[in-house]
Amino acid sequence: MPRMLDVSDEVRAEIGDEEAARLLAGESAPGSYDCTSCRTPGDSEQERTSTVLFIGDETAVLAFAHATCLPSQVVQVTEEQLQGAVRSIGAVGAESQQQVPQTHQPQHVQQPQHVQQPSNLVPEQAVLGVTSGLVLIQNELHPALVVEPTAPVARPGTLGSGDDFLPLLIEQGFMPLTELAAVPPVLHGWSVLLAAGQLHAVLQPNPNGGRPVAWWQAHQPLQVTDGWRAAANKHQQVLMFAAPVGSIGRQPREDLMRDALDKAAADGKLVAAALPLAGI
Repeated sequence: MPRMLDVSDEVRAEIGDEEAARLLAGESAPGSYDCTSCRTPGDSEQERTSTVLFIGDETAVLAFAHATCLPSQVVQVTEEQLQGAVRSIGAVGAESQQQVPQTHQPQHVQQPQHVQQPSNLVPEQAVLGVTSGLVLIQNELHPALVVEPTAPVARPGTLGSGDDFLPLLIEQGFMPLTELAAVPPVLHGWSVLLAAGQLHAVLQPNPNGGRPVAWWQAHQPLQVTDGWRAAANKHQQVLMFAAPVGSIGRQPREDLMRDALDKAAADGKLVAAALPLAGI
């Protein structure tokens, strides 16, 4: 039976027209599956379903997601992350993913590091601490990531001792906040990759064109709460807040994290943007 599958041009270019035709005809796509984003059941015979192709250094895996959770897309990940995703998806149901032939060799991607990972904005001595939590804005809960480096960030190519972390992000389109009174504007071109129900990366536009690249990438997919994941799927975006070293700290509870965000904003030490969910 034909499936209600969305196969993007990007996915089709990787798997080939023949494999895409087999998927659409229902020959190689499962009827029921577990969504690679929200991890709840789906049925490609009854509802629109996206094909999501994960490409590692050596292998590629095709997974399926509710079209309301993720668009059909190609996601480049490290080989280690890909194998972790395969194990995660496979633990739910082997029919929800399959290895597929590639018509192109996958491009090299950054090797995994610790969850606190250096970004291209941060010199070697500073790493990014990333915390997930829910933030209440205008009586509605929003999924948020709070980013704080472990040391001052100098502008690349300079020898100064100042901290340019916020100016660098503002140049990328993040907005300074003086209070958390409204949802910050969407920053197009950036996105948050949530796959197999876990947080994988924050992506930014590729300065050389082509697919986005990782600004921050988890060493291992980062677990998020069911409430955070549900809010992300509801809003289809994640709020990212960033502050200089020492502004937020590691807060054990979401209410304390909110207090620290409010203080950083009042002190003029907070920037933010709404990043689309897996908007690549």
